[in-house]
Amino acid sequence: MADSPSWDLLADLQLLLRFHFMQNALVVGTLVAVLAGAVGYFVVLRGQSFAAHMLSQVGFPGAAAAVLLHLPPVIGLAAFCTAAALGVGVIGRRIDAGNRMESAVVGSILAFSLGLGLLFFRLYAGSAQAVYAFLFGTILGISDRDVAATAVTAVVCLIALAAIARPLVFASVDPDVAEARGVPVRAISMAFLLLAALAVAVTVQIVGTLLIFALLVAPGACALQLTARPARGLALTVALSLLFTWTGLAVAYFTIYPVGFFITTIAFAAYVLIRIARAISRGNGASHRDAQAA
Repeated sequence: MADSPSWDLLADLQLLLRFHFMQNALVVGTLVAVLAGAVGYFVVLRGQSFAAHMLSQVGFPGAAAAVLLHLPPVIGLAAFCTAAALGVGVIGRRIDAGNRMESAVVGSILAFSLGLGLLFFRLYAGSAQAVYAFLFGTILGISDRDVAATAVTAVVCLIALAAIARPLVFASVDPDVAEARGVPVRAISMAFLLLAALAVAVTVQIVGTLLIFALLVAPGACALQLTARPARGLALTVALSLLFTWTGLAVAYFTIYPVGFFITTIAFAAYVLIRIARAISRGNGASHRDAQAA
């Protein structure tokens, strides 16, 4: 951009909000960050990062199939993501965190869907830009209709997630005990996968398959390094997701580089720094205990 940042944060904020496309980007970025952060906390808590990766990548062949059939891309996204979530739930038998059968099913579905995506892409005779947009997103080219659709989806998904949050935490932390106490673990797990699939299907067309995966995993991974309490962890995950998104959008506005690069880089750097800080803290704690013992 032609504008340059300054030390005057208020002036910089006014620059960011000067154009309508940036206003839409910030609104949608906020909605996506809250939704991805909330869903992503449970994704990491349940050890289903690989499944989330599969759902985000399945969006590509889904969009390609819809474009090939001259249908709205969101239809293909929703159909493929939902089918993939059902496949993991049905074929994977139990949907427990870290389950080996689930990992095998996720890998098989991912490989097959990406193969279909390549086929659909080759069959499509139009511009490749229509398909590439689903890999990297169009967050700086969002229409008012996209803002409204994202807002509705985010509200519906967050309400549904709030409704199953307590049993979902129980089923994620100790599924065997939860099942013994009457919690419908399988149904809750399936509902969560379908909820994640819907969230990915709608938001991926705006932020891209690569960016949505970063927001689904990195903030939750950071939060779980800092606290083991579910309520605090969920709040911290959403806060970090917002921080990464807002910072990435702001930095990208004043540069010529893509938004996705900054958001993913900031998220990864935060995770690395937190891990280093925890390692140093544990090392200092061990040294202090050794000194007391001596």
